[in-house]
Amino acid sequence: MKDPQTLTLDPPPSFTLFPSLNLHQKPITFHKISTLLITFFAYAAFHASRKPPSIVKSVLGPDPDHPNPNSPQPGWPPFNSSTGTHHLGELDLAFLSAYAIGMYIAGHVGDRIDLRVFLTIGMIGSGVFTVLFGLGFWFDVHLLGYFVVVQVCCGVFQSIGWPCVVAVMGNWFGKGKRGLIMGVWNSHTSVGNIVGSVVASSVLGFGWGWAFLLPGVLILVVSVFVFLFLVVNPESIGLELPGEDDEEEETGLVKNSEGTALVELQKVEPEEDDDELVAESSSTAIGFLEAWNLPGVAPFAFCLFFSKLVAYTFLYWLPFYIRHTAVAGVHLSHKTAGILSTVFDIGGVVGGILAGYISDLIDARAVTSIIFLTLSIPALVVYRLYGSISMFSNIFLMFLSGLLVNGPYALITTAVAADLGTQSSIKGNSRALATVSAIIDGTGSVGAALGPLLAGYISTRGWNSVFFMLILSLSFAGLLLVRVVRNEIKEKVNEGKWLWFSGIVH
Repeated sequence: MKDPQTLTLDPPPSFTLFPSLNLHQKPITFHKISTLLITFFAYAAFHASRKPPSIVKSVLGPDPDHPNPNSPQPGWPPFNSSTGTHHLGELDLAFLSAYAIGMYIAGHVGDRIDLRVFLTIGMIGSGVFTVLFGLGFWFDVHLLGYFVVVQVCCGVFQSIGWPCVVAVMGNWFGKGKRGLIMGVWNSHTSVGNIVGSVVASSVLGFGWGWAFLLPGVLILVVSVFVFLFLVVNPESIGLELPGEDDEEEETGLVKNSEGTALVELQKVEPEEDDDELVAESSSTAIGFLEAWNLPGVAPFAFCLFFSKLVAYTFLYWLPFYIRHTAVAGVHLSHKTAGILSTVFDIGGVVGGILAGYISDLIDARAVTSIIFLTLSIPALVVYRLYGSISMFSNIFLMFLSGLLVNGPYALITTAVAADLGTQSSIKGNSRALATVSAIIDGTGSVGAALGPLLAGYISTRGWNSVFFMLILSLSFAGLLLVRVVRNEIKEKVNEGKWLWFSGIVH
């Protein structure tokens, strides 16, 4: 019986099904780009299929401006009653709780099986249950339990996506310019949100079920390409990434004694240059509790708890908020509100890339994160106070809020998770990457589950209370990074960098 701690990967089916493509003969740059694109579109499809619940909230839920609250409400039972927003928040909780719990399990499993197959399973399951939610429209389903069960199952399958794509990217890209590369790559989250919002909003007029059907079919189609073409790591096709001597800031990659496992080697001292021992240790998946104890994992994980709470509250409630908040004295339609909410995600694309670039430039992930978190607090205050004055102010302030809120969220879930999962304290063990990524994003997903639920209840008391919750969460997120930031600054000062900070640190 094969040791579950070791794993031999075969090339994807496309290498044998399409011999005319000569995939074995392609240079390593080709495979890097293809991996980046495949994982990009895979996770964009995940987020596109995750977006419909936020778009249909204003269609399913009660209308607070209805002239007679006691008369039959527009919407879809059981979500159109006076407690409809509570039920909508409970749906978000069902999905995101399953997602958060599943994330921890998925990361643990992902370090032990073929990530290509595991990712494909997650995509197929997500597509099927997204479609099943939409079928509730045509089959006239009004049972809250049906929608809750579908959301729980969908959340479990959705949780498979993130640990898989981060681990695959970590296998192909070293630490050099990782912040920028991951920042650009992580725009898949916002791109998926935009695609899901536009598609779902555009078909609302035909019935809300279509808003789920089309994104569900999309992720099923993309899953076929993932299964056929995704190469999990260079070793599975007989390639090796350049070492430290070839790329100054990138880690080297060698094979272990069996020539099968991907091994990422950090710079070591002469007395620690036993490659065989390092290779052997790198083929062993790291334990869950051991990963929690790695330096920096816990602070960033709990920071992401509050950061993702804010990001997902916007993800699930922004179209509803826009629909029920007059802009320049005019209430927007369901379709217009859904499409306008994509401005927040466009800002998120810019924020993720900018945060990654800045963190590479100053070589300080925590400092970059806390700057964005601090600036996002006044941005939300100004958006709430002045976003409804005109369409221009709404778009500009929503874009700015998306940029600042999603910047640290994107940075922590990508470059920071990859850095922590391949740090020198675990001798560059690339098998730890999925576990560390799952711990960080799983903890963040607990906050993501809590935020939309609280928004559903708190919004009945007014949106000022919701924004107060978001601002408080951003404050906690920043405070959790203070010690990490202090250590990061000390390290730069000791290295002879940032000498102008020495007075603050000492």
